[in-house]
This record gives sequence, structure tokens and C-alpha cells, in this order.
Amino acid sequence: MSLRQKIEEEIRRCGPIPFSRYMEMCLYDADLGYYAAHAEQFGKAGDFYTSSDVHAVFGRLLARQFDEMWRALGSPAALKIVELGPGRGLFAQDVLDWAEKKFSEFFAAARYVLVEASPALRARLGETLQRRIATGKAEIRNELPAQVAEPAIVFANEFFDALPVEVISHRGELGIGCEQGRFVETFVPPSAEALQYLDRYSVHPEPGERVEATLRAQRYMGNIAQRLQRGFVVVIDYGYTREEQLAGRHRGTVTAFRRHSVSASPYEAPGEQDITAHVNFTALQEAGKAGGLEPLALLTQAQFLMGIGEVNQFADAFEEARLPQEQAKVALQLKHLVTPAGMGESFHVLVMGKGVDLESARQLSGLKFAR
Repeated sequence: MSLRQKIEEEIRRCGPIPFSRYMEMCLYDADLGYYAAHAEQFGKAGDFYTSSDVHAVFGRLLARQFDEMWRALGSPAALKIVELGPGRGLFAQDVLDWAEKKFSEFFAAARYVLVEASPALRARLGETLQRRIATGKAEIRNELPAQVAEPAIVFANEFFDALPVEVISHRGELGIGCEQGRFVETFVPPSAEALQYLDRYSVHPEPGERVEATLRAQRYMGNIAQRLQRGFVVVIDYGYTREEQLAGRHRGTVTAFRRHSVSASPYEAPGEQDITAHVNFTALQEAGKAGGLEPLALLTQAQFLMGIGEVNQFADAFEEARLPQEQAKVALQLKHLVTPAGMGESFHVLVMGKGVDLESARQLSGLKFAR
């Protein structure tokens, strides 16, 4: 049975399903979902790439920032780095390699936990980080630990944009039905939870518009906040604030990707393409605050990385580039991470803390240009 047939069967059995359920099946079905069946979708040869695919400097800069966070926590003897949706494990590999080389005290304290739901990607992670897992420096889990007792840094890069969303139009809440072998859109009155979300964190759509209610992301951030006893949360993703929505931007952000191109429809080739929605950082921050997290900064990826890199003029990027052509290549890769034409302005960074000295936390180099 194909994933399309599986979705059609659920619709026949239950009636039209919420868009969030359709998106969940497309991405996370245990056997046929995009993340379960396609372990090779990352990188330039796949459907999309993340900052870690661009250059190791992304992980190196974050290793430097994590070292500062560890020191802001009082240099504890043990620290967990919990990465959500780690993909192929390149970021974790870069962080650990650079920390071992440059930040030996932090490296000695750190234990890396990779949280990945997809069995196929967990297998891939096991290959990438085989040496680190064998020495006990890293471990792979299929879900967020129930409680993180020791100090921790929870890191999520392009994780929340892949969580299923509800879609609301002026006609109601979007559902997916099936007619004559085709998926069709239907609408029902929005749930009370969705309406409350729009009132507090988003906007009500005008005729012809659609907006997303990122209820799953809210719940996940709430879980992080409740389970983290002490430490930092760092979220990097493309997204927006409620103020930007009120100004008329970021409405209807559901997008499908296939081979680095925007797909015509999320209803084509279910399970064969990525489906994402921009992150509502206002809602995400409020969910964290409700669980006891303290907002430290919301800034662009450019501001965040420039603050970290300014400390040593981005020596982390150029240290191993000996020849002029190698230096030029690294410069272009770094430019892609920090300039508006690349990822620098479209990606935002939310930093929150719990049980940390706020004055020390706000002195983190990555937050310099937020002050």
C-alpha cells in the first residue's frame, strides 16, 4: 500500500482529516513518511540543506557559544547538549570535533544527546557518530528525555518548521478529503484552541488568506520548558513574529520542497516531498515562558553568528584554509550563512534560559547585537 492509499483509507474511514494530520502522515508515517523513507534528503543532492551542510563553521561557532553557555552555568562537571531533529548528524560532529580541539574543559563535561524519531535517520546518525557513541560521548534517542536533571543546552535547528500545523482561512479550519482519487480541501469551524491561538499570537485571516496555528510546536516547546531543569534553549529557524503578521507578512506559509525547488502542491507525491511552515516565534516564546523559560534574545541568524565570530574574526572558519582559493571558498560559504541574500536574515534565533544568571547569560557573544 502506498502512502497516498493509506491516507485515502483513513479519510474513507474517518471522513476529512485535519491538515495537521495529513502533514503528519506525509512526513512521519513510520513506514512511508518522508523522514522515515528518505534518509538521503539532506544536503545539496537532496531536497534541501541546512546550515551544517554549508560549512563546518556553523557547528564550530555554536561550539564556541555552547562553551560560553557552559561557563555561564558555572562550568558544571556534566552538561547535556540535546539536539532535536539532528538530520545526518553533521552539526553534532562539527560541534564535538571543534570542542575537543579548542574547548577541552567544555568537551570533557559535555554529553551529546540526539533526538530523532525516524528509524532511518537514527541508523544514519549511528554511522556518522559511531566513534562518539562508542566512547559514550554521544547517544541517540527517539524522543525528548522525560526529564533533564543536569544542566543542559537544548538546540533545535530547522526542527519546529517541520512540525504539523493547523491551517485556518476565513472559511474555517482546513481539512483534507478525497474525491475521485484526488485530495480535496474542505473547511469546518475552527476549534476553540485554534481561535484562542489566533487571538493571542497570530491574526485572523482576511478573505482569500490563510494562516497557520502552530499548536504542535506550542506543545513541544511547553514540554521542553517543563523537562529542562536548568540551562538554555536555542531555536534557529525561518519564521516571524506576531507584529510582522499584523503588518501583513507571513500569512499562508505552508510550503512543499522537492530537490531544492518549491513544489506546486503539498498534495502531490505524499511522502516524497518535504512540507514546512514558518515558525511563529511570538507563540513559541510565550509557550517557553509558560513553562518557566526566560526570554534572552530574538535576533537574526546574521546577528547571532556575527556576534560569536567577531570574537576572533571568524578564525574558526578560516583556520584550515591554507590556499587563497580555499580561503575564497570559505568566505563564500560564510557569506551564505550571514548575509540577507543567504540564510542570514530569513533565519531567526530564539535564545531562552532557565535557572541561569540573567546578567551572565545576556553577556553571551551571540547576543551582542541583540543588546
